[in-house]
Amino acid sequence: MKQFLDLPHGRLPLPAFLPDGTQGVVRSVDAQDLLTCGVQAVQMNVFHLMQRPGSSTIQALGGLHQMAGWERPLFTDSGGFQVYSLIRQNPKSGSIGDKGATFRIEGHKYNFTPEKSIQLQMSYGADVVICLDDCTHVDDPDDVQAESVRRTVAWARRCKVEFERLADEKKLTAETRPKLVAVVQGGGSRALRRQCAEELLAIGFDGYGYGGWPLDGEGNLLTEILAWVRELVPAEFTVHALGVGHPENVATCAQMGYELFDSTMPTRDARHGRLYAFTQEPDSRLTTPFFRYVYVKDDKHIKDGRPISPFCDCPACRHYSLGYLHHLYKINDSLYPRLATMHNLRFMTQLMAGLSREIRE
Repeated sequence: MKQFLDLPHGRLPLPAFLPDGTQGVVRSVDAQDLLTCGVQAVQMNVFHLMQRPGSSTIQALGGLHQMAGWERPLFTDSGGFQVYSLIRQNPKSGSIGDKGATFRIEGHKYNFTPEKSIQLQMSYGADVVICLDDCTHVDDPDDVQAESVRRTVAWARRCKVEFERLADEKKLTAETRPKLVAVVQGGGSRALRRQCAEELLAIGFDGYGYGGWPLDGEGNLLTEILAWVRELVPAEFTVHALGVGHPENVATCAQMGYELFDSTMPTRDARHGRLYAFTQEPDSRLTTPFFRYVYVKDDKHIKDGRPISPFCDCPACRHYSLGYLHHLYKINDSLYPRLATMHNLRFMTQLMAGLSREIRE
């Protein structure tokens, strides 16, 4: 496993968890809050950003970094998963073909192609650009998975051509050009995953991602397929476990060799009252279960003067009691989601630091 990734906006220590600022903001917190929590990079989504605030607005505001006040590395997701969730799960909303995807949202028609995804991501100033892929669910039939692999590889090839054209046009150097990541699809088929990985490796990219929903129909991590994909990609390339954010799943995938993770789960859980707390010193060797949930709305916390976790140094744990957070949650005060989000993000950065030490040892 690599120890870091050098990007135009700085060196990113690995492994790293990227909170999802899907629409240009990690909800409830600002850039300084993220830095306070130890967050080193964030991920945003081109599919949502092109709708709101819109590409012309983003460019008028100086790109995503300047718009969001974020000076560290920034990844943009291609929108492949959103196309899947919008169209594959609701065919009336649009269609997917070899050229790309066409869909309607709020009365607007969008034509979304591999080239368009790359153009938008490059114009937004991303440090890591992800190729548009044809996402599937692991339970989809073999013919759907095979078609997804064929299309994902074809789209990745087109993405690379457009990426290199734009990099040359902008006269980007090795230091200023972003990294280009391709996504390995294939569902639950080891043969299709191998085919997809080998064809993408032959094209050549800076890194690779695990594509498709990482859980089965019962919510269990697809451990064998995740391990297989990491095995297929040579160790010199970073591999991103796209959409993996549950702490136990992150730890499992990091031990397989995955270096990058992103998810809305920790921040969404925080806003909804589910906080993470280590059951042991985070700098010790992690043993299962290494964390527990704290449900802030439970009445047992009304007069609890302790912090959320004795092992946490986030602003919520340094300055406030669990009883006070319970009060803020109950009265729906806007301070609660900020403090809770900072706590869960600090938990994730502490987890990354602990996993990094374990892997090095």
